[in-house]
Amino acid sequence: MNFIETTESLEALFDAPATASLIKVAPCLTPAYRQWIMRSRFCVLSTIGPNGTDGSPRGDRGPVVQELDKHTLLMPDWRGNNRLDSLRNIVADGRVSLMFMVAGSDSVIRINGTAKLTTDADMRGRFAQNGKLPKLVIIVRIAEVYAQCARAIMRAGLWRDGDQSHGLPSMGDILAEQTKGDFDGQTYDAAWPERARKSLW
Repeated sequence: MNFIETTESLEALFDAPATASLIKVAPCLTPAYRQWIMRSRFCVLSTIGPNGTDGSPRGDRGPVVQELDKHTLLMPDWRGNNRLDSLRNIVADGRVSLMFMVAGSDSVIRINGTAKLTTDADMRGRFAQNGKLPKLVIIVRIAEVYAQCARAIMRAGLWRDGDQSHGLPSMGDILAEQTKGDFDGQTYDAAWPERARKSLW
């Protein structure tokens, strides 16, 4: 098997990037990018650290982030699995990427930048939900924002092909498989919807 070892050999395989792919990059939130991101209730947070990379889904009832200013976004860290993979990475290496999605749109908006974590009471208070506060807030300093090519979502038919989840293994199935049946996956699956409902925030 042949592997590509140099950027020159990689670039030789492709045409030059189209003008639109170059001029779409902004150094901060523009009015159009702001409107798009504030409609997004879901994004994927990508980080890197000494133990490798991490991609973490992030979602909220309203916008998944708040704008502090045109160069800065705020993201609450709501309850999860407490592995802290993304948060450990941010402490070690602040480089992050965010991929924002809006159900029904084939576009994905990307933000690259750097992040820091804060437990500042005022910052946490901005995200109060049902009397609860996030343990901390991720502050993202924007380096660049741009729209991704829509072809991946179009190829996948992500929004157009209906519910594609029928027949998938459940989380209980996966946990039982990982423990060779020692973990009671059926009980886990039966209890999960109510447990999740009570602990979303």
